[in-house]
Parts: sequence; structure tokens; C-alpha cells
Amino acid sequence: MSENQVQGQKGLSVVYVWLAVTFCVCLVVSNLFVPRLWQVGKLPLQLSGAVIVFPVSYIINDLLTEVYGYRKAMLVIWMGFVLSAFVAVAAQLVSWLPAPIYPENQEVATSFNRLFGLITRTTVSSLLAFILGSQINAWVMSRMKVATKGKGFGWRAILSTIAGELSDSVIFYPLAFAGVMPAKAIFSIILTQVTVKTLYEIVILPLTSLLARRLKRSEGIDTYDYNISYNPFIKKLD
Repeated sequence: MSENQVQGQKGLSVVYVWLAVTFCVCLVVSNLFVPRLWQVGKLPLQLSGAVIVFPVSYIINDLLTEVYGYRKAMLVIWMGFVLSAFVAVAAQLVSWLPAPIYPENQEVATSFNRLFGLITRTTVSSLLAFILGSQINAWVMSRMKVATKGKGFGWRAILSTIAGELSDSVIFYPLAFAGVMPAKAIFSIILTQVTVKTLYEIVILPLTSLLARRLKRSEGIDTYDYNISYNPFIKKLD
């Protein structure tokens, strides 16, 4: 067995696979939750239901980049992109199926078609926003780690999340809700989403830092992205 094969097997450890699967599930589920808006307390602010799970994907993104490096993180990001696209296409195909025979089932079919019609639009918007936001998150995390020589994980995680979430939200919400919500409301939800997701990152940061340290020890990996290509379409894994 060659050295490259050994490195490849180490890079795709069981822990890495679990992180990848969790990341992809969070992304797919968040696309299903996007159309469900909710009011923040009694404030004149709305959030998407995706805020419940989507920030977890950015935390995992931070862990992947910190421990395994930018390239391994991008592999998972592209996996999430492809799987989300598959779910969107499948949902659209199901919504195009003929109506059911019995009237009592037709109302369910109509509700399904209405919901997944929105999901198809929000998923397309989400995919465009996600691939840029996640790449920027991983890029900032990677570059800052090299620049700080691995110090200040907390600050790197927070700043990379702000950069990624802001890029994601600025692209996603205008595309997903233009013509459905007024521009003022879209701007408000962008500001609220970025703020809430960043606060989420800050609150969960002690756990994220602990997981990063334990992952480095258990995996025997602490990757620094020296002299690598940040081309998002690169296929090389190590």
C-alpha cells in the first residue's frame, strides 16, 4: 500500500465521515425549513426556521477546516451542494405527479405542491448562497490559522462565521423572497439572521473549541494550509 493511499484512508476517518454526513443533513434539512418564518418574541422581526439547524453546518465547517484543512472541508461542502440539489430536483418531480384519485387526498397533495414549490426556489437560492458562503467561511478560517500560527481559534471561528453568514444571507434572501417580501423586510431578516447565527456561534464556542482540541488529539491531525490552491473546484484530497 502506497503512502498516498495510507494518507487518504487517514483523511477519511470514521469521525470525518460522521462530520460530513451531519453537515449534509443540516444543509438539506435547513432548505426544508426555510419557508417557515417565525416572529422573534414581540419584536417586528422574522427569522427562518432554518436558523434552528443551519448554524450547525458552519460550526462543522470550522471544525473540518481547523482539523483537516481547506481541501477536505471543500470536499464536504461540494457533497452538501450535490445532495441538496438532488433533494430539490426530487421534490420538484414529485410535485409534478398527477393528482390523487380521492378528494380527501387532494388537499394534502395541494399543500405538498405549494410547500415544495417554495422549497425548490429556496433551495436553488440556497445552493448559490451556500457554496459562496461556505467557501468564504473555510477560506477565512484557513488563512487566519496560517497567519496566526494556529492561535486564537475562537476569534477565527467567529470572524469566519460572520464573513460566511453575511455572504450567504446577502445572496440568499433577496433571491428567495424577492416579490414575496418587501425590500425593507428582506434587509431586516438579513441583519437578524447574521446577528442570531453569529451569537449562536459565540454561545456554542466553548463546545466547538473543546471538540476541535479533542479531534486533533484523536485523529492525530492539525492541518495548516501552507502553499495550497484555494481553487474551489480542485479535486485533489491531500
